[in-house]
Amino acid sequence: MKLVTFRENGDWIAGAVVDDNIYSLSAALANDPEAGDVSTVRALLDSNGRRLEEIAQLVEAAVQDGLMPSTTFAEATLGAPVPNPAKVLCIGLNYSDHVAETGRALPQYPDVFPKFATSLVGPRDPIGGRDVTDQLDFEGELAIVIGRTAKNVSEDDALDYVAGVTVLNDITARDLQYRGTQWLMGKAVDASTPSGPALVTLDEVGDIQDVDITTHVNGELMQSSNTKNMIFPIRTIVSYLSRTITLEPGDIIATGTPEGIGAKRTPPVWLQSGDEVTVSLSRVGVLSSIVG
Repeated sequence: MKLVTFRENGDWIAGAVVDDNIYSLSAALANDPEAGDVSTVRALLDSNGRRLEEIAQLVEAAVQDGLMPSTTFAEATLGAPVPNPAKVLCIGLNYSDHVAETGRALPQYPDVFPKFATSLVGPRDPIGGRDVTDQLDFEGELAIVIGRTAKNVSEDDALDYVAGVTVLNDITARDLQYRGTQWLMGKAVDASTPSGPALVTLDEVGDIQDVDITTHVNGELMQSSNTKNMIFPIRTIVSYLSRTITLEPGDIIATGTPEGIGAKRTPPVWLQSGDEVTVSLSRVGVLSSIVG
């Protein structure tokens, strides 16, 4: 199932994508007494995180019974798949080739930093940040979204708590990042982090540790790797975080970027207004954004 947040009658609501059409989840699940609040993707995960495959079947049945789409995918105004997460947690230095290009030692534990909901924008929104930095950089990443409350979960069970996967561009203001020892100011710039276009549930993604990832800037290939090259696999990340942080439905975890970032090129490649940045994940989707 592909879940999106889209605008209908002035409100941001949850939808499911079926055959290039978007259907309101509230309409599709109107006759399901167990559905609860499905008005937003975060609310859906909170109330139905354990039954996403059943929800997908109910949506398909509603479509077959004649439910009319709200809009087409191409024409929809899309927000970030989860625009209001309680937490956005990011893993730095999680591909050995990226660690090598930074000149750092391989980490012994996942390197964690936060973003905020105010950092997120939709897949068709402009990338912000050019007003505060001349060193705007790209980082294509696979992001997971938590589907069930996770606390002290084992690595063996960790993926049971993941609702699905989306594409995220961890846009970074490099000068702000390195002004101090903490990365927050360079990583959490308002309206700078596009994600989407959809949250794709794990049953459609398949092996989450075998996903191709590429980043292009104005059509030129900048990053190319596969999630099998992660230092800390996603099972490890979820388990590690859950030991000290309660992961809640809708929480986003960005799992790191491979080598090829603009800052480590000679000369550096900084994003300029009008540049198009395209991040692709096999079996997940394509996120193409224009720098504002």
